[in-house]
Amino acid sequence: MTAERSLKPRRFSGLSIKLIATIIVVILAVEVVVYLPSLANFRASWLDDRLRVGVVAARVLDAVPDVMALPRGLTDRLLTSAGANAIVYRREGQSQLIELANPVTPDVVTTADMRQRDIMTLTMGALDTLFAGPGRTLRIVGEGNLDESQVELLMPERPLRQDMLEYSRNIVLISLVIAALTAVTLYLLVSRLFIDPVLRLTQNMLAYRQAPENASLIIVPSNRRDEIGVVERELAAMESDIFSMLRQRRHLADLGLAVAKINHDLRNTLTSAQLLSDQVATLDDPKVQRLAPRLVTTLDKAIGFAQSVLDYGREMASPPVMAPTGIKALVEDAAFDARLVGHPHIGFNNGVPDDLVLNVDAGQLARVLLNLLKNAREALEAANAGTIATPEVTISVETGAGETTISVSDNGPGLPPRARDNLFVAFEGSARAGGTGLGLAIAREITEAHGGRLVFVDQPQGTRFDIVLPAALRAD
Repeated sequence: MTAERSLKPRRFSGLSIKLIATIIVVILAVEVVVYLPSLANFRASWLDDRLRVGVVAARVLDAVPDVMALPRGLTDRLLTSAGANAIVYRREGQSQLIELANPVTPDVVTTADMRQRDIMTLTMGALDTLFAGPGRTLRIVGEGNLDESQVELLMPERPLRQDMLEYSRNIVLISLVIAALTAVTLYLLVSRLFIDPVLRLTQNMLAYRQAPENASLIIVPSNRRDEIGVVERELAAMESDIFSMLRQRRHLADLGLAVAKINHDLRNTLTSAQLLSDQVATLDDPKVQRLAPRLVTTLDKAIGFAQSVLDYGREMASPPVMAPTGIKALVEDAAFDARLVGHPHIGFNNGVPDDLVLNVDAGQLARVLLNLLKNAREALEAANAGTIATPEVTISVETGAGETTISVSDNGPGLPPRARDNLFVAFEGSARAGGTGLGLAIAREITEAHGGRLVFVDQPQGTRFDIVLPAALRAD
């Protein structure tokens, strides 16, 4: 129960958190892009306000040319309203100055020329002010109210920086609120359209994985026509196929167990019948002597069939254990077991090079060769001796850049049409009467487990099978 609960996805995890975080990050990134021009504009407006006071002072200076005649109270009010230490008015090569009674000598002066209004200059000036240290004096330069006139203000930079910091804090707070509200709104919308269906799919897959034979866990597709709807329908079809396959495999397993028991008992019964038939064959009765060989042959076929079914049922799907193996010696052993070596009527030609070594499972590949060689021998023995001058089984090897091919061929009558149509199908691909067709099925499974393939090669005379193995199996 604990393991199942740990596998169950939670709403605010995974895609949900990633979606909310992505929305907030994107909105904040957009706000940063918007923030810099906005901050530059705020700074320019702030400096323009101070310049307007300087223009007013310039008008006063134009009205009263003799600056010394200005009352000290008026000059202090002009400077205080601008927040400046000094105001300089320049026109026609002449300069006039309004300054405090006790002038302050600045240590560090930075210039803000408001005659340059391009966005890059304003942005860089705003960043310079924002990250500057304390104690700097700001020199603001702008145009006066008359042609070719200029107004300059000297003032501490600290008030501008404080206002910019406060403005930045407000922008950050507004951005966070907008990002949060937008993220929540989009999340609720996207959650209903996408997150909830994906969460439903995920929960269904996790639950179905725990009990794939429970048909009630098969997802019921919605009526959506988008990609999620396609996934739901395909998942439902896949789960239905898995459910049917598992039930079929369970039934086949039960049936196979029953057949194995029946075959075991049948084999014991047939063995007893074979012993009796052997005793009957020793009787002198002519009828018995004529019928006994047929009875013995029939019992041998029945016992062989029962034994083949039992062997196929006990076949283990163990992976091959690769090891460097000399193929020529392996072929010789398989040919001996297939009763081709020393056969009185069938020749055997082993064309495998002496130095061919492959990384294969020797035992499993020997079974493949044994099945193919035994099939070839039986086909030649069953053929009419008059139609084949010199019956022969040949093994040859072709080595290419991408694969190694071991060919097993004979010059017999070839495969009948029924066997060609059902090659590699257990119990259906036999080329001779009474056969089970299991040999080729097992040979194909073993070859595929080695990463290769077993191929039937159609040719005018005889039968040929190619064991095609990847070049990676070659031993250096």
